[in-house]
Amino acid sequence: MRYQYFPGCSLKSSGRSYEESLLAVLRALEVPVEEIDDWNCCGATAYMAVDEVQAFALAARNLALAENAPGGANGKPAQILAPCAACYLVLLKTQRYLAEHADLKQKVTAGLQAIHLSYEGRVQVRHPLDVLVNDVGTDRIARRVTQPLKGMKVACYYGCQVVRPFAAFDTVHNPTTMDRLVTALGATPVDWPLKTRCCGGTLNGTIPEVGLRLNRILLNEAKRRKADAIVTVCPLCQFNLECYQGEMRRKFHDDLGLPVMYLTQMIGQAFGLSDTALGLQRMFVPPARVPAVQEGGKAAHA
Repeated sequence: MRYQYFPGCSLKSSGRSYEESLLAVLRALEVPVEEIDDWNCCGATAYMAVDEVQAFALAARNLALAENAPGGANGKPAQILAPCAACYLVLLKTQRYLAEHADLKQKVTAGLQAIHLSYEGRVQVRHPLDVLVNDVGTDRIARRVTQPLKGMKVACYYGCQVVRPFAAFDTVHNPTTMDRLVTALGATPVDWPLKTRCCGGTLNGTIPEVGLRLNRILLNEAKRRKADAIVTVCPLCQFNLECYQGEMRRKFHDDLGLPVMYLTQMIGQAFGLSDTALGLQRMFVPPARVPAVQEGGKAAHA
């Protein structure tokens, strides 16, 4: 099965290390992906408040491009792989609304026809967590591990948008797909109640006193639970929790220094892939290390 890869804007900019590590891990697992040609910004969640119809049309264009990609899916629904939490949510929401609201579908269809595109609904939007657990499987991932993360405690942070309100591959209040993947790597997921609590989103840039407080609650709770690192699959969550630690240290005098990694970076570490392949050199807080590296050994390079 080949997946139509929709990187979205973040993975080409501030979330570049997410793309690097995701593609490196998929190559290691021999999972074929092909980037959607001429994809466009999904509008994120903010554009819905500006012009709802145009926001749906913007997202629908990407669905149409995947559905009509050369080679197709041999009569089966095209599989869009959307790693960004906001992109994943927006594409799912667009699908749902076009299926349930005839007037909206008519307007969006007319817009797509104006640029010589059509969308029939033959697309399945997938998140990497869904693909890794349900298509690849944790057993296959465990067999690929060359540097088991034994002794490492990990706080799995899903954030707001990956498992709600439209996703169907995990539970809303207590998701476990990321925990299962971390376990397959040999690490131990910590039991903590904040795995789906909001990180504050864009509040660090608009109402920083609120945003920083929400970030700080998550980081301090992960440290209280003795986590060696937080792993996430959302570019905005990763950015907020890692890049504002210096600001929180100055404001609250907290000694944080907690690595906030993409799950795919941690998977790549366990696979023995190089730091550069995983974008680890881009991290502001030094990444959590596998025991072999902590003890003075050298991780294998891909």
